[in-house]
Amino acid sequence: MIVIHAVRAFLLGDDADREVLLAFAFIPARFETSLAGAWFPGGAAGDAWTFVTYGFLHADWTHLAVNVLWLTVFGSAVARRFGTIRSLLFFAVTAAAGALGHLAAVGTAFVPVIGASAAVSGFTAAALRFIFQAGGPLGAMRAGGEDTYRVPALGLADMIRNGPVMGMIAVWIAVNVAFGAINLPMPGFEGQIAWQAHLAGFAAGLFLFRFFDPVPAA
Repeated sequence: MIVIHAVRAFLLGDDADREVLLAFAFIPARFETSLAGAWFPGGAAGDAWTFVTYGFLHADWTHLAVNVLWLTVFGSAVARRFGTIRSLLFFAVTAAAGALGHLAAVGTAFVPVIGASAAVSGFTAAALRFIFQAGGPLGAMRAGGEDTYRVPALGLADMIRNGPVMGMIAVWIAVNVAFGAINLPMPGFEGQIAWQAHLAGFAAGLFLFRFFDPVPAA
């Protein structure tokens, strides 16, 4: 993501960067039936790949830095548990879920959606399934080494009874509602925040975790 943004920022002109956005950002208007004759780069294939590729593009360095930092904090724990292949697939699935959620919520607007936030939200949800467990990264009796990331995950019902987990979820939802739905200004960001995509990515990460988790359930 850093390399992609650097190329866009330093090597591409405005026209070329606009073509990149048209080809790889998620643009809900692609699915507007009245625009069926309109041309978007990639055609039908682009309609499919932009559900994922938008997650590798960012509006500016601040947008990129926030997502990279958040992904480093929560995504690294999940990646050490899932492994490389599962993590890449998980990124794709949660990014696609975020795009689908945004499309369902706002309809076929022409405003492009970019950023890894939906996938980052999915990794955050996945991390909450195990990081507060005993022996886990933020749990009591931290195991140390790779065993820290392979503790049994919380079931969905158990998460509801877990104070730290529910506290994190409450804070995460409150932040998204405040800066997205209510549209409070966020320092360093311009334009609207696709908070619906964040919520959809988070939900996908929470509920699809078990299909990617290689650690046997307790």
